[in-house]
Amino acid sequence: MTDFSVSLNDDQRALRKWVHDFAVDVIRPVAAEWDEREEFPWPVVQEAARIGLYSVDFVSNGTFGDPTGLTLPIAVEELFWGDAGIGLAIMGSALAAAGIAANGTPEQVMEWVPQCYGSADDVRLGAFCVSEPDAGSDVSSLRTRAVYDERTDEWVLDGTKAWITNGGIADIHVVVATVDKNLGGKGQASFVVPRVAGLSQGQKYRKHGIRASHTAEVVLEGVRVPGSHLLGGKEKLDAKLARAREALVRPSGAHSGKQPAMATFEATRPTVAAQALGVARAAYEYALDYAKERHAFGKPIIMKQSIAFMLANMCTQIDAARLLTWRAAWLGHNGTYQNAEGSMSKLYAGRTAVWVTERAIQILGGYGYTREFPVERWHRDAKIMDIYEGTEQIQELIISRAISGLRIE
Repeated sequence: MTDFSVSLNDDQRALRKWVHDFAVDVIRPVAAEWDEREEFPWPVVQEAARIGLYSVDFVSNGTFGDPTGLTLPIAVEELFWGDAGIGLAIMGSALAAAGIAANGTPEQVMEWVPQCYGSADDVRLGAFCVSEPDAGSDVSSLRTRAVYDERTDEWVLDGTKAWITNGGIADIHVVVATVDKNLGGKGQASFVVPRVAGLSQGQKYRKHGIRASHTAEVVLEGVRVPGSHLLGGKEKLDAKLARAREALVRPSGAHSGKQPAMATFEATRPTVAAQALGVARAAYEYALDYAKERHAFGKPIIMKQSIAFMLANMCTQIDAARLLTWRAAWLGHNGTYQNAEGSMSKLYAGRTAVWVTERAIQILGGYGYTREFPVERWHRDAKIMDIYEGTEQIQELIISRAISGLRIE
């Protein structure tokens, strides 16, 4: 286990510059355009694939090849500094890959994770499908069903997923479905669903922010996938279900295992925190430059304490959020979460992004409220950081349970 440090090594500094340069040269010049179009930015993602930024190798090396756990948070912060919608278009497939890695066998990981990305000449997408119209934070109430057809060794999936990044346009959908409704969240399993008959895109959402990221419903109607597409395999699932049923009868029985969705979210929360950091830092830096250049009453407005103190607090909160994020990434990589530090990082960084971008608008005044300046877009983008992959209230619930050891409701 490597020691935790906030001093980046040469490779990490080079990585940060590489991704930052991509954000400056490729993302920033077209960010407003794709936000207005509300379409998936295929040319940008294809360019990211061409240089190796959108690839299974990049995600694998960032996840498994770095003992510090900081590679992905560093890269993600720079991408989202460029633009959150485009950043999510580039990073969205990583959630599907994480779902496969968290729940699949080594053979399934080798087979399916590369298909979430494709190649530079054949770019593909992945989607992680958990939320439903009536089940967002409450993932134990999923209505999507998976029924095993023993005769053909196939699973049949029916249901509707909501708020899915890359939903309907992805080549690989990782679908969390209920296999035993009597067991709640313990009766769920994850399935790899490629583009097959019965899977279609429902409504595409018109969003407040991150509008360059494609978000839509995924409708499954009698979708049939081979038994080999059950992540982890049927033997493992049957054993988990048996433990869960025993626990219903004898609550002191063996632990019945994590929900497949939660196993994925636990691993990715520091990365979401890094997304929020990128947005917050973009707004802070822009507001700082503006405050130095904008004159009022004969001097730059940063000379006024009311402006300077806002910027001081913005910088302080961003740095505090980054320390929480890097610590959580290191702890998560080394398997040593103690008090839900991943949730702590997402909770604080999300709140920081919303507050910092709001302050940036305040510093720019009326200009900040117009689309001629990017801070209004960053403010719109920031709010989702308080909502997706677990609302701030869900993070507080997770943290309170971790620190108390009690089932806080």
